[in-house]
Amino acid sequence: VDLKECLQSADFISSSDGNFKILEDGSVYTTSHVSLSAEKKTFSILLKDTQEHVLKKIHVSLVEEEKTKTRHARDTLLKRTKRRWGPIPSVVTENFLGPFPVQIQQVQSDTAHNYTIYYSASGPGIDQDPKGLFYIERETGNIFATRAIDREQYPSFQIICFATTPDGYSPEVPLVHTIRVEDDNDNAPYFTQDVFEFSVLENSKPGVVVGRVTAEDRDEPYTLHTTLKYRIVSQNPPITTAFSLHADTGVIAVLLPQLDREVVPSYTLLVEVRDMAGQPFGLCTTGTVVIRIEDTNDNAPSFKQAQYETRVEENRVNVEILRVSVVDLDEPGSPGSGAVYEIIRGNDDRAFEITTDKNTNEGILCVVKGLDYEAAKQRILVIAVNNEAPYMLAPHSQQLSQSTSSVTVHVLDVDEGPVFKPCHLRIDVKECEDIGTSIGRYIAEDPETGNSEGICYRIAPGQCNWISIDEKSGEVRTIKVLDRDVGEMRRGQCNITVLAIDRNGKTGTGTIQVVIQPGNKNYPQIAKTEYIMCRDRKPICLTAQDGDESPYSIPFSFRITDRSLASSWKITRHNDNSVYLSPKGDIPFGIYSIPVSVTDNGGKVGESYIKVNYCDCVTPTECTDGPRAYAAGNVTLGIWAILAMILGSLLLLLILITICGCCGSGVMHRQVTDDCANHNLIISNTEAPGEEVMDHNIIPLQSTCDQGGYGIKTGDQQTFEMVKGRGHTLESVKGGGHQTLGSVKEGGGGGQAMMDTCRYSYSEWHNFTHPRLGEKVHLCRQDEEQKHSEDYLLSYNYEGKGSVAGSVGCCSDQHEEEALDFLDQLEPKFRTLAETCIKR
Repeated sequence: VDLKECLQSADFISSSDGNFKILEDGSVYTTSHVSLSAEKKTFSILLKDTQEHVLKKIHVSLVEEEKTKTRHARDTLLKRTKRRWGPIPSVVTENFLGPFPVQIQQVQSDTAHNYTIYYSASGPGIDQDPKGLFYIERETGNIFATRAIDREQYPSFQIICFATTPDGYSPEVPLVHTIRVEDDNDNAPYFTQDVFEFSVLENSKPGVVVGRVTAEDRDEPYTLHTTLKYRIVSQNPPITTAFSLHADTGVIAVLLPQLDREVVPSYTLLVEVRDMAGQPFGLCTTGTVVIRIEDTNDNAPSFKQAQYETRVEENRVNVEILRVSVVDLDEPGSPGSGAVYEIIRGNDDRAFEITTDKNTNEGILCVVKGLDYEAAKQRILVIAVNNEAPYMLAPHSQQLSQSTSSVTVHVLDVDEGPVFKPCHLRIDVKECEDIGTSIGRYIAEDPETGNSEGICYRIAPGQCNWISIDEKSGEVRTIKVLDRDVGEMRRGQCNITVLAIDRNGKTGTGTIQVVIQPGNKNYPQIAKTEYIMCRDRKPICLTAQDGDESPYSIPFSFRITDRSLASSWKITRHNDNSVYLSPKGDIPFGIYSIPVSVTDNGGKVGESYIKVNYCDCVTPTECTDGPRAYAAGNVTLGIWAILAMILGSLLLLLILITICGCCGSGVMHRQVTDDCANHNLIISNTEAPGEEVMDHNIIPLQSTCDQGGYGIKTGDQQTFEMVKGRGHTLESVKGGGHQTLGSVKEGGGGGQAMMDTCRYSYSEWHNFTHPRLGEKVHLCRQDEEQKHSEDYLLSYNYEGKGSVAGSVGCCSDQHEEEALDFLDQLEPKFRTLAETCIKR
């Protein structure tokens, strides 16, 4: 039968009829002699997937095979060979009771028709341990078992069968024959532990897993002999069932809604495991499970008494006055029963403190601050208790209430010394008060009488010696001038212990804290008094300083005390401690001594003289010394100031003369002839910063020249841009005549140029050459026969490094490539314009 087609994942195979056995490959064998009657014999093959819990059946019907009428001898021989010398595996029932020996199989060779065959066998159970369990008859080939077999010890045997003739010839190949021991349910299941111990929190919800019990069976796996079922036999204590046990998995879970540790701390379960899927005829074993209920804080602690009463003497400190105890049903020693006490009322002055004794769980009430009988003869405290762990309420239970108890503390009267009121007195004193100034009064009272009669006062030895106290009245006076910057007063205060002694010699102590308030003892002063002011007249910032603290320091008030100087200098406020000093109008150069007064917020005035050197300079480092000072409103000019004024006037006159000379000059120009061949390129290598050349300056040359340069026309004026020729300077000679920087104006259509005889001044020479320092000029050579050419001036700013001018000559078509090579060096925005010029 095809088992995989029915259920491929089957891991358990069995037959409903014990006379038939099904192997894993789907082969069906008989386990005993089967006689077929006229009726059909049917049985079922059971397939089971234990993991997926899938069960399927295959129905098998057996009918008698019809005998064929004719059969060839060869076919019969082949079928007999496969059937007789290769029989199916033998099956022996475990624990078979006999009688023995019992035949379990027969092997027979088909060559026995032609030869005398003797059979023999070897292997486990025959000539190997366990020896003598099986034997084979020499003449018939029958295999017998001699005694009962334990499957758990020997689940199967593999023996080798031989067929030989008397002379030792083997007509058959040795046969490996398997003898399988069929399982008998002879082993009861057993638990893997003697006692299973689990724990679960009390008040756990139903369904919470507690643990799992496991059992094993030595019988054949995946059979009914090893199919186990679990159940709870009994529970101790025998109250409402608290747990459930899953029959197949052995998992124990909570069943009772409320597990209360305080009622039942643990449960003992008697559990059973039975094979044969729990059928009554199966073998079974019992085991023990102990489940301990873990505590949760579901019970609030409560005081054993609702009221307590105790006594304590006044002024006693750090003394235990009472112990209180509580009752808690939770597990002792656990955080759920650990008590935490607190005082919730009556301890506003924090005179009491309550702690927990970890050994006894009691609350210890102590006095940590002395009590005063005269103030209160008794104190009533209210104490409360909680647990260390938070509360975990049981299902459907009410909110837990906090337990409280009251404690009455009786204060016992004790004769005591005087008491200062207050015990710590602060006296504020202004700095620099006169000696003997009364700064306050500090007295004590007798707690019993409530008055100060008969009490004398003293300052304890080794105290600050800045003040004194009157022995009778307690009046406090200064005996030194209090200064915050001297000795013990540098922190601005000092603490003095004062003793009060009554008639009985009882002593009380108190503390006077003398705090010195800042005074106005320092005059404000300007930090820097000497300055240099250049001709840019940048205001001077005056900053004042004062050693006093607020409110006797800033803001400061500044004023020029000299009226004559106040008319020419002014003060402008900058911030609370500084101002700007600047001249009001035009004043002569010189040194000024300006008296400036500074008034602090407390009214103290300090005066400083500000020395200002008003100098004809650009930076203050140029003026270190100056002429005589301006004092009392008089100014005297030095010789250098007079010399500077004269030189300035001469320079101004020179500029005016230069401008007038430029206005009378003509426009520079040169005529360039067509014979430009063999002329050399003059390159200026002088480096100097250039000027940016804007796009609108890129214009074509207006005329050609013979041995001169090219001119650029801007408006009605022409200037030189480049000079070419051998050995010529910017002044070149044409036709024997002398030519200067003056332009050559264009003539008629023949391109004749007229030379301006006007010579250029130095300023015009400078204006022409300075912007063109660092120029680079490029020309393409021309043939002497070339009569027409177009030259264009290209100017651009090369990466911000200065002006660079160049001339591209398009002498002929063959020189266009040479011109374009030069254009590759130009910036892209100028290349387009230059290419347009070349094409034109």
